Formats: sequence, C-alpha cells, structure tokens
Amino acid sequence: MSEDFRQLLEEKASFMASSRDYDRCSKIIIGIPMDATTSFRPGTRLAPYRVREVSESIEEYSVYQDKSLEELDFYDAGDMIIPFGNVGESLRRIELVSQGLVEADKQVYAIGGEHLVSLPLIKSYHRHYPDLTVIQLDAHADLRSDYLGESLSHASVMRHVVEEIGDKNLYQLGIRSATRDELKFAAERTNLYLDQLHDVLDEVINKIGERPVYLSLDIDVLDPAFAPGTGTPEAGGFTSRELLGLLHRLGELQVVGFDLVEISPPYEKGDNTSILGAKILREALLAY
Repeated sequence: MSEDFRQLLEEKASFMASSRDYDRCSKIIIGIPMDATTSFRPGTRLAPYRVREVSESIEEYSVYQDKSLEELDFYDAGDMIIPFGNVGESLRRIELVSQGLVEADKQVYAIGGEHLVSLPLIKSYHRHYPDLTVIQLDAHADLRSDYLGESLSHASVMRHVVEEIGDKNLYQLGIRSATRDELKFAAERTNLYLDQLHDVLDEVINKIGERPVYLSLDIDVLDPAFAPGTGTPEAGGFTSRELLGLLHRLGELQVVGFDLVEISPPYEKGDNTSILGAKILREALLAY
C-alpha cells in the first residue's frame, strides 16, 4: 500500500480474524465514517468502529456456507480520515483510496457511513470494469435530483450512479419508498423492483449474467424491527433471514465490490443492528 493511502487511513478496532499482512490479502475492509448529508437522524459515522467491536460476538464460521474467516486472507485497513462537513473533499479521498485498491487488484469491502460513500467507490470500480452493474438493496430509491437543494446527498446517490454507469445498469431491490418523480426516472433509466427481493432474483441473475457486479447494501432495506439502528427507518421491510438468503444467492454472480451503509449505532439498544452488520460482512467476505 502506497504512502498516499497510509496518510488517509487510520487503524481502528479490527474486524475479527483479519490478517495483518496487507500484501498477502486480496480482500480489504475499509471503514468510511462519513455522515454529512444524512437527512433525518445522524450517527452513521460511528458504525465502522462499532461493527468491528461487536464482531467478536459472532463466530468466524458460517453455518450457511460451511466456510470460516479463519481460512480466508483478508485485511482490515482501518477507517478513512474524513474531514467532517467537507463533502467534496471526503468524496475525493474515498475515490483516491478505493481507486488505488482496485488498481492493486484488491477487492473492497466498505463499512459506511451514509449511502453517499457508495458513489466514489462505484466510480473507482467503473473505471476498472467498464461493463459494471450495480445492485442496490435499499428501502429508498435514492434517485432524487437533489435534496433540500443539495445534489450530492444520500437521497440522490443512485441518480449519480446511473449517470456514471449508464442507463439500465442499476438494479434496485427492496425499494418501498420513493417520490413520483423518482419512480418515473427509474422506469426510464434503472431496473427497479418495487418492494421485491427473492421473487425477482432469478430474473436479475439471468439478466446480469457474467458481468461484474458492485453490491451496495443499505441496512434500511430491512424492517426496523430487525434493524432499528439506522437514520431513516422505513416500516414494511424485509427480515434479516430473507436478506441473508439473498446475499448467498448473489454469490452466483461475479461480485467484485461491496459496501454496507447507513447503520447508525446511537438509535438502538443492545447493538442488534451492528451485530447484524458484522454477520452480513462475514457472509459477504466468505461469499464473494
């Protein structure tokens, strides 16, 4: 890892079973504690550290996949140093680090942070994979042209992603909250499966085929009963069991990058959402 990267990353609590040998590992965890445009309840900047801390509460071994993190070489590079309040510089730093990792043939597993952090990550991947497809698991469409006058927002992140990767290359699953304008935009330019997950998986997998996939998972795709620790909870969502099953099915695709965003530890008791986040990250590391 070059000196430029080391200047933008600082070691935090490490995810369980992670290696300390960067050169040996192809899978790299980075935390992105950015929380600048959250529209309702802030706090996602605390998630990367907390997800790592509570990871010791779960097993290294996945009973679903019959695999263990102890058999996997992955490196926890720590958290990015984010200049809070400076959205442009934060996005620039995220893109710089992720671009360097992708160019070094590393696979990024990012823990956000708000959903806007996905944009520079996807930009880096798109440069490396021109035919990149993005799958968004989310309660919200995130397709606004702006939110409260700001075009760079966690509420508009996927509109920017479409502009980056092109029309009909974004697959949106689990969406159950949107404006009329967002749904019109989606009908013309994305593949939006309103309030659907498992029942459309065969279609999505067949359409994507062998193309490289970036997977972006907003924890609020789940019902707040299963993930209360998030900034914009949306009732009527899916269960954690349904989500885990979907993540395993997506292992049939060529997933090249992954992020988990919008966990907000201050809004829960007992760390349930953070512990679930650690389990999701374990399953992603073992599946993709």
